[in-house]
Amino acid sequence: MLKQQIIELQTYLKVDADGFWGPQSTEAAQKHLRKLMASAPPSPKTDQASLTAAYGAAGDESNLVNLNVEGLGVKYDGKSVKTVRCNKVVAPSLKLIIQELATFPEGVAVLAQYGGVYNNRPMRGGSTPSLHARGAAIDLAPDTNANKQHWPVSANMSFKVMEVFAKHGWLAAGAFWSRDAMHFEKTSRN
Repeated sequence: MLKQQIIELQTYLKVDADGFWGPQSTEAAQKHLRKLMASAPPSPKTDQASLTAAYGAAGDESNLVNLNVEGLGVKYDGKSVKTVRCNKVVAPSLKLIIQELATFPEGVAVLAQYGGVYNNRPMRGGSTPSLHARGAAIDLAPDTNANKQHWPVSANMSFKVMEVFAKHGWLAAGAFWSRDAMHFEKTSRN
């Protein structure tokens, strides 16, 4: 984000609007998103037992459904996407999220840069299954919100997009661990 965009976000969060994203700004963003998440149905914790109880075993494709997103602006490599494969438990909330994102410019922009939901793989650098291996995470706008890019200084994921996910109980990685801002997951990590 540009310095002016950070100042605008800090003003929105009611913290010192100096254009420097530090611990006070991070805490305010997380507090705001947690408050939105609190009104959503509970999400599982991130330990493997809780995730398996909620979503089934990693890689078990019988827990997946094809979610119709045709006409909502979801694109992969510039080509329209008709369906996304996701866990049947998260499908209703993910559909509502995508529908809402399709109604405002920042949401439309990230939907046009869809990075994927289901991918049976371990977390980066480890052997523990990724949330993507259960179809309970989505990546959006990966080119400008990569794993190593610090949010919001070099990654540019819209906070408004994060709010939409939070209202449905999804965690925005960028706000909660300051990187990987493309990643949203249906957990109660924090």
